[in-house]
Amino acid sequence: MLEHLWLLISTMFVFLMQVGFLCLESGRTRSKNNINVAAKNVTDFIVSASVFWLFGFGLMFGPSVAGWIGTGEFLFGENNTPYQILFFLFQMMFCSTAATLTSGAVAERMRFSGYIYITVILSAFIYPVVGHWAWAGAYTSGNDGWLQHLGFIDFAGSTVVHSVGGWVALAAVLVIGPRLGRFQSDHNFPSGSNIPMAALGTMLIWFGWFGFNGGSALTFDDLVPIIILNTCLAGIWGGLASTVLHQMTQRYVDVSSSLNGIIAGLVGVTAGCHAVSPIEAAFIGILAGGIAHYGSQLLDILEVDDALKVIPTHLFAGAWGTLAVGIFGDPLILGTGLSMIQQVAVQLMGIITIGFFSFCVSYLLIVLLNRLHPLRVSEDDENRGLNVSEHHATTELIELLDDMQTHQIDGNYSSPVKEEPFTEVGQIAKKYNQVISKVSQEMHAREQAINQFKLSEKRKSAILDSSMDCIISINWQGHIIEFNPAAERTLGILKNQISGQSFIENFAQDEDKELFTVSLSHQFSYASGLVLDRRSKLQLKRASGQTFPAEITITSARVSMDKRLEFTLHLRDVTQEQKIQSRLHFLAYKDPLTHLSNRTHLMRELNLAVSEAKLNKNVIALYFLDLDNFKKINDTLGHKAGDFLLVQVAERLTKVCRENDVVARLGGDEFIIVVTGALTSESIGEKAQHVLTALRDVITINDKNYRIPASIGIAISDSGDVSPDELIQHADIAMYHAKTKGRDNFQLYTDLMGEKALEDGEYERRIQAALELNQLSMVYQPKVTAEGRLVSLEALIRWHHPTLGHISPAEFIPIAEQSNLIVAIGEFVIVAVLKTLKQWFEQGYQVLPVSINIAGRHLVSPEFLPFIKSQLALYNIDGKYLEIEITESMLIEDIENCVSILNELKSLNCNVSVDDFGTGYSSLSYLKILPLDILKIDRSFVAESDVKLEDAEICATIVNLAKSLKLTAIAEGIETASQLATLQKMGCEYFQGYYFHRPKSVAEINKLLTKKLTHTGI
Repeated sequence: MLEHLWLLISTMFVFLMQVGFLCLESGRTRSKNNINVAAKNVTDFIVSASVFWLFGFGLMFGPSVAGWIGTGEFLFGENNTPYQILFFLFQMMFCSTAATLTSGAVAERMRFSGYIYITVILSAFIYPVVGHWAWAGAYTSGNDGWLQHLGFIDFAGSTVVHSVGGWVALAAVLVIGPRLGRFQSDHNFPSGSNIPMAALGTMLIWFGWFGFNGGSALTFDDLVPIIILNTCLAGIWGGLASTVLHQMTQRYVDVSSSLNGIIAGLVGVTAGCHAVSPIEAAFIGILAGGIAHYGSQLLDILEVDDALKVIPTHLFAGAWGTLAVGIFGDPLILGTGLSMIQQVAVQLMGIITIGFFSFCVSYLLIVLLNRLHPLRVSEDDENRGLNVSEHHATTELIELLDDMQTHQIDGNYSSPVKEEPFTEVGQIAKKYNQVISKVSQEMHAREQAINQFKLSEKRKSAILDSSMDCIISINWQGHIIEFNPAAERTLGILKNQISGQSFIENFAQDEDKELFTVSLSHQFSYASGLVLDRRSKLQLKRASGQTFPAEITITSARVSMDKRLEFTLHLRDVTQEQKIQSRLHFLAYKDPLTHLSNRTHLMRELNLAVSEAKLNKNVIALYFLDLDNFKKINDTLGHKAGDFLLVQVAERLTKVCRENDVVARLGGDEFIIVVTGALTSESIGEKAQHVLTALRDVITINDKNYRIPASIGIAISDSGDVSPDELIQHADIAMYHAKTKGRDNFQLYTDLMGEKALEDGEYERRIQAALELNQLSMVYQPKVTAEGRLVSLEALIRWHHPTLGHISPAEFIPIAEQSNLIVAIGEFVIVAVLKTLKQWFEQGYQVLPVSINIAGRHLVSPEFLPFIKSQLALYNIDGKYLEIEITESMLIEDIENCVSILNELKSLNCNVSVDDFGTGYSSLSYLKILPLDILKIDRSFVAESDVKLEDAEICATIVNLAKSLKLTAIAEGIETASQLATLQKMGCEYFQGYYFHRPKSVAEINKLLTKKLTHTGI
């Protein structure tokens, strides 16, 4: 009974495809025809099913006459088994599917009766015949049709169902012709009224197709799962291929094209879904999607109007799928005993013979039918829509359009149109009524204004004399009648000198005289010239010949019974206004200091550049410049000197750039250059080198020469593939990379830089969270004498993340140093150390000094010294218990500022230590002026001091240097007795490293302090 159940389920699946086709066709046709489409689909099913029951099934599966036609099983069902009945129902759904395809192609222009006739032609004369040729043996073993006998395979009907439906559709389309306006070059024909509905229909069809193909196995065996998988894959890859091809050719994703590709893929695999592998099924689907795409383009070129693209998706893709059986089908599953070439030949014969028969018979019958009973609706009915013409189905929208047309014909807008509440059309009607009400009000107001104007003409003389604008009256020939005082002042001539003369000859420029004359001859109602009651801008000339910009408004008046009009010119000199507008435009788009483009203008030009690059396949190179050490110049010489420097930089950038390059000041000392065109990596790099060279030249400020080099980051957008905001962001990241590479260079943005920036940003957020969630803690590593006596401690920070575990300071401290997070971390360490010192005092320990590592950004920040002072006071700790460790490289970068800050620390009684000494190549003269107490020999020298002569000499030099400067030397990183002995021989007295102690918690340090060792600070 399993085959019975599976065939029943598959039949229901295929019936569900009818629902899918209804949704698809309703969504892909215009709303004025969707009722017709729904009625047509229902009728197609009813007619095709009834014809198939009467005699179609018998012609298709009845006892064969030499393999050409069946002769039994008419009026099916009276004496048949349950399985045979299920088989009939399953095949009846196939027949209805073919009929639905045909009617969908000729939608929106065929009479409803025409759908019925064509459905009868297909169901009675074509589908059963070709079905007998290919499938007759499926019902009764040994009752093979002639194609089936030759070995023709069309498993679920790529040709028998889909190509047949497509051939009949092609014949009907050729006879009936295209829809009105379908191929007008200046008209974009609507693609549908409800694309989401069409997409839903396609998904229902796809779902039903599992039964269409899976049910064709006629039993639930081992082939069914692979059939359904192949069906699914072909649909997926068909849709994807069509989508990609449309995107490549049209530059946008078209949902209708994607839906066509899905259906084409399903059609293509239908013939051989039982005998191909999943990879082959996907390939068949890809080619079917491509065939549907290019087949649709071919139909458009040939001006064949297929409303639902039935011909490319079902006919073309079905032919390909049938042919693919011979190419890809597994011979063992096919079971025909033919070689691949023989199988392809048989498949091709079946495609040709079925196509020839289907097209010729249907074309002849449709032509004959069209002569006897015209199949196409009238032009008026097609324009109105088939919902009304074929089914007398009116809608709210149609009623609204009729009311609006009545308004247009009668010219009477006083009566509103009918408003149907709670509908979209009702809302449109409501808005339309509001518009016509407003129009009526405006017309009434204009009439009142005209009456008032007529009355005001009697007081014209007073108005003329007092007006600040030029008011000039001219007659129909352009001769001046009135000329008020403002006109005398503006045009530079008195009324009595100009009255009666031509306004055009005296005040219009030569190139405008013809336009002015033509406008006057048309009483200023000529569309392309000066028009009454409309403000126009033009250039006029004064009596002296000097030109000036003016705004002119012209009004007319009839002051006598003469039909000729007089005209009043209202003139205003807008020279000052244009200057103001020009200044406002400058302020809106230019940087006031450098006169370069500002951020607003930059983004406008950059957006345009990206759009043009997409069209013209251009390359955009964006250079992000940041001046090196500009802040130092600004702080030491003052803002005036800094502004002068920025202006000089702007001038140099302008000189090295082309006219069409955009040069902008982003803010502060940041500049951006945007270059477009056919750029190469070499030309982009050369441009950056030219900019660097120009900026390296000496700039003289206050009689002193300065060099202000720059760091440049470059981001590239090829064919507009990177947005403006991303371009700036990428260039900014590359510029920062240039800073880290030593400054005064350029770096080209890479994806690795972007990934590093994202990683650092994520790390910064984690560090911020660590500070807020108390994930950071302190450990302390003792500093000792050679005998192991504790002399001081170094505070070291630790981070235990709840999910990532222990994170090394070497990972997160460099990232924190790039932002102000390092300040927050430094303040956390200071507070934690002072709290610990206070606890030791309160618990009676003999307290040792604790050293704290302070980053360069934190040391030079304005908050550092005030924070140290406030915390020492808050915890009542003497500064001698606090040792500040700084790196040698920090001293080299900003020696003057460091001297000032370190002196302040010494005034608080704090000791100052230089960490990693020997790695920064600091000048001995700096060491003389710096208020230092301790030099820490870097562990990189200590590590091999006992085995490498060079490292030993460096260590000895540092020890001797410390002694000569009366400083204390500490060797860090001692891990072996050999290293200790070597450093002792050099005269080093204090040590730190794993050989003595690893970093310890406060509790572990407490145990060491309880020994009451004699305390000797360093």
